[in-house]
Amino acid sequence: MLAHRFTRALAGDGHHMAAHSHHLWPDVTADAHEQYWRDSAALADDKWVHVLGTVLPEAQRHIAGHLGLPDPGTIAFAPNTHEFIVRIASALPHGFTLLTTDAEFHSMNRQATRWQEAGIATVHTVPAEPFGNFTERWSEAARAVQPDLMFVSHVFFNSGYINSDLSGLVDAAPTPETIVVIDGYHGFMALPTDLGPVAERAFYLAGGYKYAMAGEGVCFLHSPPGFINRPVMTGWYAGFGSLGDAQVGVPYAADGSRMAGSTFDPSGLYRLNAVMRMLAEEGVDVVAMQVHAERLQHHFVAGLDSVETSLHLSQVTPMWPGPRGRFITFVHPDAQRLCSTYRDRGLITDARDDRLRFGFSVYQDTAHIDKTLELMDGVV
Repeated sequence: MLAHRFTRALAGDGHHMAAHSHHLWPDVTADAHEQYWRDSAALADDKWVHVLGTVLPEAQRHIAGHLGLPDPGTIAFAPNTHEFIVRIASALPHGFTLLTTDAEFHSMNRQATRWQEAGIATVHTVPAEPFGNFTERWSEAARAVQPDLMFVSHVFFNSGYINSDLSGLVDAAPTPETIVVIDGYHGFMALPTDLGPVAERAFYLAGGYKYAMAGEGVCFLHSPPGFINRPVMTGWYAGFGSLGDAQVGVPYAADGSRMAGSTFDPSGLYRLNAVMRMLAEEGVDVVAMQVHAERLQHHFVAGLDSVETSLHLSQVTPMWPGPRGRFITFVHPDAQRLCSTYRDRGLITDARDDRLRFGFSVYQDTAHIDKTLELMDGVV
C-alpha cells in the first residue's frame, strides 16, 4: 500500500511482521529528524519559539483531527505514556482506589502492582476475557468498587480485542468526579476513532511509536476540561506561558498543557507531522489503512492451512464476526520459543507470555504475507 514510502526501513535486516510492536519508520521521518537538527543549529534557544508556536500546534491539530477532538489545545505531549499515568495519579489522595483490567500494557500493569505493594493504591482488576460481556462486567465492578481512577485500553495489547463501546466504558464511572483514562495506543491511527462523545469526560493517551509511524518520544494526552487542574507531579512546561511573570505559588495553564512536564526532545513532533503530511499527500486515511490491514490478516489466516507444521495456533480474537486490532494474537505454550525460532529464520514477530503476535501495516502486501508463511513453514 505504502511500501514505496518505507524504502530505508525495508532495506534493513529481517522480514518484519511486528508493526504492532515497533512500527517501521517511513522515509519522511529521516528528513524530519534532520530538519529538527537544522532548526536547533540555526535557532539555538529560540528554537523553542518555533517548536511551541508552530511544530507542536501542528501536531495537536493532526491528532485532534484523527480523534474527533473539538479542541486541539486539550493535548499535551511527553516522552512516554508512563509519565502521564504517574502525573494523573499524583492528583489523587494517598490510598486511592484503581479499577483496571488484567490486559493492560506493562507501563500501567507494573505501576499498578507497585502502587498496591506500597500501599499507595488499592487495585481492583477486571478480567478482560470473556470479551463478550466485558463492558457489563466492567460496569458492575465500577458500581461495586467506587474507584477514584478507572484505566482501560481501547484495544487490549495481548489479544487485539477492541473495546468498541468507549462511551459505555466511560459511562460506567460511578460519580462525576471519577477519573477515567483510556489507553489508546493500539487504537490511535490503527482504527477510526471518534472521541467526540467522551471528549468532555475521559482522558485519552497514546503515542507515535506504533501506528502513527513516528517512533518513540512523542506520546500525548488529551485532558478533558475541569479534571485535574493542578497535578502534584508537575514540570515547568505546565506553566510555560506565565514564566515571565512574578511567580506566586504554582501556576498552571488552563488548557491541556497543565499536564505537561519539563524540557523534552521535540524531534518526535517533527517526525509525527511529517507522517501526517505524507498520509495527506497519498490520500490515505485511517479507514483505508484498517481495510488494508484486515485484507492482509485474512490472507494470512487463510494461508496458515498451507503451512506444514505440527503447531496448533489458537487465535485469541477470531476473524469473525468483526474486526480486531492491527495484529493477530495466538495462544501457544511455546510462544517464546516460536518467536525466537522465527527470528532465527529472519521472521520478526513478538511474544508476550504465552501469546504470539503478528502485526500488519501499510508497508506490507500479499507477497509480504506469503513470504511470512514460507518462513513459518516447517517450524515444529
